[in-house]
Amino acid sequence: MLIRADESALIVIDMQERLVPAMQAPARTIRNTRTLCAGAREMSIPIVMTEQYPRGLGKTVPELETPNATVLPKMHFSCMEDEGFAAHFRSLDRKQAVIAGMEAHICVVQTAASLIEDGYEVFVVSDATASRTLESEAACIARLSACGAGIVTTEMVVFEWLGRAGTPEFKNMLHLIK
Repeated sequence: MLIRADESALIVIDMQERLVPAMQAPARTIRNTRTLCAGAREMSIPIVMTEQYPRGLGKTVPELETPNATVLPKMHFSCMEDEGFAAHFRSLDRKQAVIAGMEAHICVVQTAASLIEDGYEVFVVSDATASRTLESEAACIARLSACGAGIVTTEMVVFEWLGRAGTPEFKNMLHLIK
């Protein structure tokens, strides 16, 4: 199935000041998440960012500050177990969730699994998702793939959101995807 701009929302999980430095390839993960956020803004796709225990782990890293994104604190590992997040996500009335985040094997896997259980189409962006170890990242991707999540890359998402070349949105995104 294709990722469609009018049916999806972008979820950015826990890319926080005290968590990012401990991840594998943090610069790649942040760069690709910035591209996803820019694409979502360009295509008017809702963006929801979470912060796990912000008092302890800090705020979302400044590089990802995004106008019009909804930022929600949480304590549950699965975003969908947090009533504030779950209510907000459901209110978006989207059937697809595109997920980037940290840590892959904890909050990303639990959120994606919960969304799949709730009947959503889930796409995990492998090059915008990280853990402290490569083994944990690989286990997350393998498990979610087996559960029916689409495992995608940043460029796959952006080009599926765009759908075609020659549009103003495509021209505006070219500098980020070259």
